[in-house]
Amino acid sequence: MEAWRIKRVDWLVSLSVLGSMLMVWLVLTGFDAVFEFLRQLGNVGKNGYTVSNAAVYILVTVPRRMYEMFPNAALIGGLLGLGALASSGELTALRAAGMSRMRIAASAAGVVAVLLVAVVVMGETVGPWGDQQAQAMQLRMKSGNLGLTNGSGLWARDGDRIINARASMLRHEDGHSEVQLADVRVFTLTPDGQLSRFDWAKTAEHVGGQWVLNNVRTTTLDDKGTHSSQSARVLWASHLNPRILEQSLIQPQYLPMRDLHRSMRYLESNGENPGPYAIAFWARALYPFNVLVLVLCAMPFAFGTLRSGGLGKRIFIGMLLAIGWYFLQKAMVSFGTVYGVPPGVANVLPAILLAGLAWLYFRKRV
Repeated sequence: MEAWRIKRVDWLVSLSVLGSMLMVWLVLTGFDAVFEFLRQLGNVGKNGYTVSNAAVYILVTVPRRMYEMFPNAALIGGLLGLGALASSGELTALRAAGMSRMRIAASAAGVVAVLLVAVVVMGETVGPWGDQQAQAMQLRMKSGNLGLTNGSGLWARDGDRIINARASMLRHEDGHSEVQLADVRVFTLTPDGQLSRFDWAKTAEHVGGQWVLNNVRTTTLDDKGTHSSQSARVLWASHLNPRILEQSLIQPQYLPMRDLHRSMRYLESNGENPGPYAIAFWARALYPFNVLVLVLCAMPFAFGTLRSGGLGKRIFIGMLLAIGWYFLQKAMVSFGTVYGVPPGVANVLPAILLAGLAWLYFRKRV
């Protein structure tokens, strides 16, 4: 227990890494937000979309951008922090005083782990909420008759009908993506605003250029009362644009784990492949593990090549590691998709490989 007690030297390493990591995190998130704001300026003037709307759009998506940039910030910040200690000779002094490489790396990873808890909470709460607000703004900008509200899903006006879909998702089949609406309610109104018909459908999908309602229950109202009927499949003459709906849907990687799990269960219960939802779910579930492994595997560079290198060299190596990790993850997940490897296994394999290499390094040089 005494060997793992936090000491002053641990604070020295942690604070050095923390300062560098926060600086890099701010810079990366800031650049990403600025580039997206410039892109949003191209939409100003469409359906009343203003510069202030664009600014709000960027503001509400900042938590998600911080979540996405944190792994790169932790990697590059860790290299910069330990590299600064190496350049000043403090890292050599710590090694001469008997502090092992494993202990130094653990001190650096410890501060990352503390921040990681807050980042994961943000990525499951504020981040998805902000993306929902941003997508609702984009949907209103692209079509004035469409809107999204929290808790009640999609609302649209289609002539004399008002449409509500409690859930919407993308289905991927034969290399194509299609929008599917679930728990659909269609309210048909008379010219004086009275309800004349109500349709409820389990799902609605756009097939062959037209909308189709599945498992439909129809209720009509007239002077003689109400009349109900049920149909397995009904053609739906709606002007909803599936391409606009597709662009308005929040991408799976931006959804919280609970929504991803709900979508997975829904697709699996209907005999469909959860596809991107399963991949996004496991990417989120393994996010803390992947970040810590990435940071730990970068630590050996601080004990070797960075000692004689400058700031530019550290950033360059950090970027190379981040880019290499990104493509390794993508390649492994794609490989798993093609060959039927479970998404969880495909997502964790690169981290296990790097963790093994890091363990071998530290075992020989503790």
